[in-house]
Amino acid sequence: MDAGGGGQLFSVDPLERQAARGHGVVTSMAAGSDVIVLGTSRGWLVRHDYTFEDAHDLDLGSGRSGDHSVHRVFLDPGGKHCVATVVHPGGAETYYHHARWPRPKQLPRLRGLLVNAVAWNRQSITEASTKEIILGTESGQIFEMAVEETDKREKYVKPLFELTEQREGIKDLQMETAVVGNSIRYYVMAVTPTRLYSFTGIGSLETVFASYSDRAIHFMELPGEIPNSELHFFIKQRRAKHFGWLSGSGIYHGELNFGAQHSSTSGDENFVENKGFFDYSKLGDSGTKPRSFALSEFHFLLLIGDKIKVVNRISKQMVEELVVDNTPETSRGIIGLCSDASTGLFYAYDESSIFQISTSDEGRDMWQVYLDMNHYAAALSHCRNPFQRDQVYLVQADAAFAAKEYYIAASFYAKMNYVLSFEEISLKFISIGEQDALRTFLLRRLDNLTKDDKMQITMISTWATELYLDKINRLLLEDSTVTTTNSVAEPNSSEYRSIVNEFRAFLSDSKDVLDEATTMRLLESYGRVDELVYFAGLKEQYEIVVHHYIQQGEARKALEVIQRRNVPVDLVYKFAPDLIMLDAYETVESWMMARNKLNPGKLIPAMMRYVSEPHAKNETHEVIKYLEFCVKDLNNEDPGVHNLLLSLYAKKEDESQLLQFLDTKFGKGQTNGPEFFYDPKYALRLCLQEKRMRACVRIYSMMSMHEEAVALALKVDLELAKAEADKVEDDEELRKKLWLKVAKHVIEQEKGVKRENIKKAIEFLSETNNLLKIEDILPFFPDFVLIDDFKEEICKSLKDYNSQIELLKQEMDDATRGADNIRSDIGALAQRYTVIDREQDCGVCRRKILTVGGLHQVGRSYTSVGHMAPFYVFPCGHAFHANCLIGHVTRCSSQAQAERILDLQKRLSLMDRKAAKDNGTSVNGESVMSTTPVDKLRSQLDDAVASECPFCGDLMIKEISQPFILPGESDEKASWEIKPQPTPQKILPMTMSI
Repeated sequence: MDAGGGGQLFSVDPLERQAARGHGVVTSMAAGSDVIVLGTSRGWLVRHDYTFEDAHDLDLGSGRSGDHSVHRVFLDPGGKHCVATVVHPGGAETYYHHARWPRPKQLPRLRGLLVNAVAWNRQSITEASTKEIILGTESGQIFEMAVEETDKREKYVKPLFELTEQREGIKDLQMETAVVGNSIRYYVMAVTPTRLYSFTGIGSLETVFASYSDRAIHFMELPGEIPNSELHFFIKQRRAKHFGWLSGSGIYHGELNFGAQHSSTSGDENFVENKGFFDYSKLGDSGTKPRSFALSEFHFLLLIGDKIKVVNRISKQMVEELVVDNTPETSRGIIGLCSDASTGLFYAYDESSIFQISTSDEGRDMWQVYLDMNHYAAALSHCRNPFQRDQVYLVQADAAFAAKEYYIAASFYAKMNYVLSFEEISLKFISIGEQDALRTFLLRRLDNLTKDDKMQITMISTWATELYLDKINRLLLEDSTVTTTNSVAEPNSSEYRSIVNEFRAFLSDSKDVLDEATTMRLLESYGRVDELVYFAGLKEQYEIVVHHYIQQGEARKALEVIQRRNVPVDLVYKFAPDLIMLDAYETVESWMMARNKLNPGKLIPAMMRYVSEPHAKNETHEVIKYLEFCVKDLNNEDPGVHNLLLSLYAKKEDESQLLQFLDTKFGKGQTNGPEFFYDPKYALRLCLQEKRMRACVRIYSMMSMHEEAVALALKVDLELAKAEADKVEDDEELRKKLWLKVAKHVIEQEKGVKRENIKKAIEFLSETNNLLKIEDILPFFPDFVLIDDFKEEICKSLKDYNSQIELLKQEMDDATRGADNIRSDIGALAQRYTVIDREQDCGVCRRKILTVGGLHQVGRSYTSVGHMAPFYVFPCGHAFHANCLIGHVTRCSSQAQAERILDLQKRLSLMDRKAAKDNGTSVNGESVMSTTPVDKLRSQLDDAVASECPFCGDLMIKEISQPFILPGESDEKASWEIKPQPTPQKILPMTMSI
């Protein structure tokens, strides 16, 4: 069978002609990393390095004469290390050559041993060292060896194992390692002409093979003879994936799973899986056996004559036959095949030529191979495009459909995108009436669509919704036909509940792609109210959900929906009337949990509706509870809330809560806020209507209507009236008026002329704290009351008046004595004097106070003694010339005060001159008259400049704020500045050296 269709999988091209370079004919060949090493019949190694396009000839004969042909050549995957065995009449010799050496070195420890196979440790080998390698000999022995480039010889050679049960030569070897914890596990396979041996163990190679001395060796034996038994590993990413053994009866092959822990019957851990066997009889060449073979990822390359037959490893079918163009007539044909594990290339060689066998995407048709074998998972893993995957799905779907496994078929059909259309697949299920399978197909198809297919997703989801509803209804009908006791089906079957839960899960997953209006119409048309509510909740249509729960009487569920974070708060207000009537306790609790998120003012209509309904006497009033929570805990200031709470308190028979509410004054604690938030007029009208008189008294008092409060309180309780009368503290007249009202009421209440009643009325005066006197309340008594009944109180009042008169007389005497003392002090002031020392200086100019002449006169109105200037002397001892004092005070005072002093001084001088002109002057030039205006001006000037000593009074303290240098003293300040003296500039000579 040809699994192709995309051209040849393999091609053969000549690579080298005369590859042996005149050193005889080619007897053996090895390849690795673009390096080919040939062994010749004359004992030469010819190394072709295609990376550097170079070739080297290496003589292994060492000048010996005679026949010494190269038996086998082995090259590591990196192309650096080479081992070759030479056969000559004296025996066999083994050589080692490194890529950097000019000539190979003989390995003396292997002299006489014919090496047929070498296994390289691909995981450990380096450019400088082979690490441990395994050698197999013709005598059935297995050796371990290592060669270091620097040593120029083998590092060691250890015997590992020898076949004793059936002595055959080791024809080929392969080795793989795997890390297990901190140790290394070795996997070794060896072949003889009839057997394949497997060895595995942890530790060193020596330990692994030594363990088989006391346990059975695991091997596979096949009948038949073959000239050259070969064992190959296919290497991918430096790991062996599968193997093939060219045996006498066929090719034994299998997958390699290193690290597998499956034990075989022999006790060894078997790392071979999916074993298979290819019989040569399928080649159709009358029993001709291959001389050599190579192993690719998916094929066997078998050398039969001059042809290379390519057999698919999976299907066991020959897919191609390659003919090697062997031009030399003297050639004996193709000798063998070899592979380069690092590059994935294959080579064929004859006595003088090398041919390269290249692969061209050999796995491109493997999906079809696996599909033909019904290995669907493997076929899918090898598909390269969606069309190939659709082919695999189609085969699986058709097979399941034919077997009436419709659910499985629907799943596979849903994965297809190109081979069959959506409509064709849907019709397949509709034609046979498989609605459930069709629903499965639609759901799986949704899983395979991308987000860009929005329209298709919406249409398929809507169709699936209708199929779900149809399925649910069919189950209900089936239940109703079985039910005999009830006409209505009871949806309690497990299948019904399962499909309903599945449908709800589908709605939840598809809520974003389903058209909201269409889906709701579908659910409503099928009568699925619960699912309609569920879908509305998914689409956040909470109004529908809440309305449904209210209709069902499930207030708790409705409140749970409303309390969700993403539910708009308007729904709370909209459904508040219905919910509070349905379950007042739960509704109010939910409102209280919301705290400040709700506006209580918008809930007033719902609360009013609840209040209008009759309730049991002992029932907790939920509206009052919520309003108290708003007022006390949330500090609500809405007048509507406070008015409603007050109205509810007013309707209660017990007035205590109402009075407490009025006394609390919830607005009192706020800055610049009112004492209460309710409407006092409304509250008064309501309390009067409900006959809550004590509350009315409190409200009158809050409104400062104290007369009305006392008048109403007198109708309710005398003590209440007294308390209200005492509340007025700022207005004594009003307070007295209120107490007179109370007194009049008391007197009128104690009617009659009995002495005890009159005495009781008079005792009331003591409660007013002497605010009322007996004369204030006498007009309220009847005219026929005898004066004897008031004798004691009148006497007491007269005594009080007498005491007050005596007190006033004493105060008057004290005032008279004080006036006399003041007059005496004023007379003494006119005679007051002080003694001035002759040496007394003026506090400002520092001249003698008693200086005769020389000083400017401040005005003729000042009285002078001889030719001395007028002056001021203060009780503290400081003395100042009048002119000096005026100048000092003017400078240190404010501008307005200085202008006033100067104005007084000017007006006083003008009046002095005018008086002198009109009346003449005395001998000493001073005025002989003193007019009242002059004295007044002089007194004002004295008060302005000499009210206190400028050095000991406030003026000195104020001078602290004055600047040290006044603005007018800038010249004086400049005179004190130190200016640097100008110095002549000196020029220093400069000398320059050249």
